[in-house]
Order: sequence, then C-alpha cells, then structure tokens
Amino acid sequence: QVQLVESGGGLVQAGESLTLSCAVSGNINSINAMGWYRQAPGKQRELVAAITSGNSMNYAASVKGRFTISRDNVKNTLSLQMNSLKPEDTAVYYCNADYTPPLRTGYLAAWGQGTLVTVSS
Repeated sequence: QVQLVESGGGLVQAGESLTLSCAVSGNINSINAMGWYRQAPGKQRELVAAITSGNSMNYAASVKGRFTISRDNVKNTLSLQMNSLKPEDTAVYYCNADYTPPLRTGYLAAWGQGTLVTVSS
C-alpha cells in the first residue's frame, strides 16, 4: 500500500508565501512523475505543477513565476514553494505520484488526502 501525506497548508494573506510538502511511503519500486493539483470550491481539480523523475517541470499558466515544484528522489518527497499568493489560489491542494510497485511494470497513480490553502485579500 502506498501513502501520500501532504502538509504545510494554512491561512495566509495575499502576497505571502507557503510551502507544501508531500511524503510518499509504502511498497514502491520507483516513482515517475509527481505533481500538485488543486481543487477550488465548485471547480474541477486542475494541475498546478508537475515534475518528472529527471526534474523536468511543468506549470499551470496561472502560477508560473510564482510557484516552484521540487522533489527529493532519495527521500521520496515533493514540495511546492508558493510565493505571491493570491485569493484565487485558495483551494485544496493534492499531491500525486505515478509509481511502479515491486515486481510490476507500468505505473499506478496515488493521491494524498489534500491540504487546504486559504488566501485572504
């Protein structure tokens, strides 16, 4: 069983910063892409940022230049540094990892439970 546990969410004012963290544990052979998604009230879940095992990064246009994704392939952790936060960044943020279980080929997707980020104006 694979677990993803997010931390670091909270309430901040517009213009402030937060760092989200995600720890991956369990029966894993390897992790491919990892990413942060978010879901605001009444909206669909959307990709915020993604990073491959080779550290290629991809960002949503709305966060490019403000958010930075990073990963530690030894510790199996994922981070999201969020600067210059805006009220429209308010959402539940989810960690995602595409992983290969032992003795298997191909990838499975695992999700965390989410952490709430609230940005007040």
